[in-house]
Amino acid sequence: MQTAIAISAPVSLQHPHASTVACLRRFGPLSRTDIADQTGYSRSTITAVVQELTAAGILEEIGDGESSGGRRPRVVSFRPGFGYALAVDLGATSLDMALASFNGDELVRIGMPVDVREGPVVVLSPIQHHALALLESCAIAPERVLAFGIGVPGPVEFASGMLNSPPIMPGWDGYPIRTFLRARFPNAVVIVDNDVNLMALGELVAGAGRAHENFLFVKIGTGIGCGVVCRGEIYHGATGSAGDIGHICADKHGPMCHCGNVGCLEAIAAGPPMAARAAEAAHAGRSPILKKYLDAGPGHLTAIDVGRAAAEGDKIANEIIRDCGRIIGEVLAGLVNFYNPSLILIGGGVSNIGPMLLSSIRSGILSRSLPLSTRHLRIDTSPMRGEAGLGGARTLARSHVFADAG
Repeated sequence: MQTAIAISAPVSLQHPHASTVACLRRFGPLSRTDIADQTGYSRSTITAVVQELTAAGILEEIGDGESSGGRRPRVVSFRPGFGYALAVDLGATSLDMALASFNGDELVRIGMPVDVREGPVVVLSPIQHHALALLESCAIAPERVLAFGIGVPGPVEFASGMLNSPPIMPGWDGYPIRTFLRARFPNAVVIVDNDVNLMALGELVAGAGRAHENFLFVKIGTGIGCGVVCRGEIYHGATGSAGDIGHICADKHGPMCHCGNVGCLEAIAAGPPMAARAAEAAHAGRSPILKKYLDAGPGHLTAIDVGRAAAEGDKIANEIIRDCGRIIGEVLAGLVNFYNPSLILIGGGVSNIGPMLLSSIRSGILSRSLPLSTRHLRIDTSPMRGEAGLGGARTLARSHVFADAG
């Protein structure tokens, strides 16, 4: 059993204390001199701060660092057992959950299918149950959880942590997710954000976004969303809905979207409409390969099936992928002209259907963007893939444990 430390979360710290823990959270173990260099505070101030945080059971010395000519400096890090973070990446049809130390080391994880359409209580209750099981498997008391970060597939008012009219999540509008989860984790600060924002955050901290201050992460799955990184931080907008590109109109004569509008991007080019076009072709006898997958499966097709058929040379499947990729790219071209990012990362389950989708997205972007906007633009698939959301949830949770009171 971990030793209990008499401290609760969130912990209110003055500026140098908050800056010190933020620095260690971002860069890992550092010497006092390194912390001073990164934060801009004097060496004497940081020495005093480290002493106070060590006395509080938050930090500890873990060894010697590299010498620059004199005595080797002592390196400090978060104390093992100081606190833990739970991270949840909740999608429309599945979730991943992980337990991590405050240093960010993952201790254990679990994944399972879910259906967010079943409502908050049906989905959140097993999340609570499995979180407690993960803690028990590591002999950690629930009180030691200081942070709980959860990404959800819908628009989140970030200040309140509540979903606002989520199109694919009936019953979740205004539901108090924070209150529900804190009932079993009383010391935890619970932070809720849109799932694609967490994917962008994961890439910013540990993936391809580390070298970019201004980039977009586009998730293509059951829906289509975009995480916006601006000046090295997630941009939420005035109320938290920045990046909801799935409901940009891509065709004013297009199909009805579940949001109630006509011709939304995700009603035309996300996973379900891809699969619907493929199923129509299979039933009409225009694609023997898609018909093969339809007959061999559970009675319906998925975007992954479309990708498999395309890999076999199916003309209809290739046409669907090219069309959807081009449409997504043309919408993204508007964002490129407006925002001028240096990187666009494509993620989500549908991004795995093959290289043709990425190629078509690139073509759509380049055909509609200004040359100056794309001169240094890199467009690629997410290197972290399914790890981005969970990594972002861990980072989000830990970043809110310490409240800057200065």
